[in-house]
Amino acid sequence: MKKQFKLLLLGLIISTISLNAQSLRIEPKDLVKNISEYKIIDTRDKSLYDKGHIKNALNFPIALTYEHIKNNGKLTNPIKMQSILRKLGLTLNSKIAVYDDGTFFDATRLFWALEVYGFSNVKLLNTGYKNWKSLSYPTSTITPSVKPSNYIAQINNKRLATKFTTQIATKNPNHIIIDARGEKAYNGTISSAKRFGHIPEARNFPASHNINYNDETQKFQTISKLKEIYKDVDKSKKIVLYCAIGRIASTNYFALRELDYNVANYDASWKEWGNDSALPIINPSKD
Repeated sequence: MKKQFKLLLLGLIISTISLNAQSLRIEPKDLVKNISEYKIIDTRDKSLYDKGHIKNALNFPIALTYEHIKNNGKLTNPIKMQSILRKLGLTLNSKIAVYDDGTFFDATRLFWALEVYGFSNVKLLNTGYKNWKSLSYPTSTITPSVKPSNYIAQINNKRLATKFTTQIATKNPNHIIIDARGEKAYNGTISSAKRFGHIPEARNFPASHNINYNDETQKFQTISKLKEIYKDVDKSKKIVLYCAIGRIASTNYFALRELDYNVANYDASWKEWGNDSALPIINPSKD
């Protein structure tokens, strides 16, 4: 009897963890059923948005999340971000669903950016616009009218890493640094910056591992698959992520958030670190 009770209790715990983990994504069929409850945000370029988008979706081109996209991935400053989010009518109480073309790189970057700016009820649509349209779900070419909000910008520093905090992380045993770039970039054979290699102590978990490219319907990896990918990452430690410009690492951010890790994304990423000769690097290709 005790054994049966323990198994039942274990099952309930696992179910609860699974439910919590999956709460950050929303399936197309579920968004369709509850479409009026969400502020839906399309992260594609305006030209694509104007040709067709999910019904009632508003456009937030992902380029607007970058302060100086040619230099690095630094997140848009609070004054500008506040203005953008007000025009979209978003408040901290808004239920938000974000999507892109199905790569998940832009949708997860906006997911991360919104969390940095204090939003706590954001979901990732677990598909891209092309698949949504192929399912004959509601689309439109009309831009919805919006009543501007009074959103006041605030920063959740737990979700944002900087050059300074990343430097600290390289020397802190309670931190783990993850490089989301491909193996060639991590190993120093290619680079988006002047220098080649990676940040000291960084481990390589390419962003591509977070996406199920074998699924024609464009899906993020399942929770069970994500657990397998990150099984050797200590959950008791703070995770700092980076890539080239804080874009593809946002898929790692989303994955680790779903798995309930304490994680932050270094927005300026390798474009900043790799171009700063005062900062240490490791270049395996030169070893």
